[in-house]
Amino acid sequence: MTTSPAPDAPAPGGRGRGPAAAPARRRRSARRQFAATTLAMEAFVVLFGTLVAYGLRVAPPGVLWAVGGGLAFVLLLLSGMLRAPGGYLAGTLVQIPVLASGFVLLFAPVPGGGFGATILFVISAVFVALWVFSLRVGGRIDRERAEWDAAHADA
Repeated sequence: MTTSPAPDAPAPGGRGRGPAAAPARRRRSARRQFAATTLAMEAFVVLFGTLVAYGLRVAPPGVLWAVGGGLAFVLLLLSGMLRAPGGYLAGTLVQIPVLASGFVLLFAPVPGGGFGATILFVISAVFVALWVFSLRVGGRIDRERAEWDAAHADA
C-alpha cells in the first residue's frame, strides 16, 4: 500500500503542490471582457431586432435576414476576435451599422410600427454608449490594476 504525500509536500520532480508553488495566473483584461460581453449581447439584440423588423414587414425577408443575420454574426465573431490587432477598431466600426439599422427602423414607413421601431433605435443607441463605456472604463481598470501590481510587486 502506498501513501500519498501531504498536500503541501513537494511532488516528485521538485515541483511544489502548495499554494506558494502555484503558478501566477495572468489576469484577463477588463477592457476585453467588457467589450466582448457588449458585442455578444448586442448580437442577440440585433437578432431580436431583425425579428421585429420581419414582423413589421419593413423590407423583403431575404434582405432583412441577410442584413440582420449578417450583422449579428459579425458582432459574435468580433466578440471573440478582440485579441487580434484591430479588433477594437473593427468593433467600433461595426457600431455604425448597428446605429444605422436602428435609425432606418425609426423612419421606416410602417403603419402601427412606431413603438417597436422607436424602442429599437433607443436600444441600439444604448449599446453604442455601452461600447464606449466598456472601452473607457475597462481600459481604466486595466491601468489601475497594472499600477497596483507594479506598486506591490516586491511583496
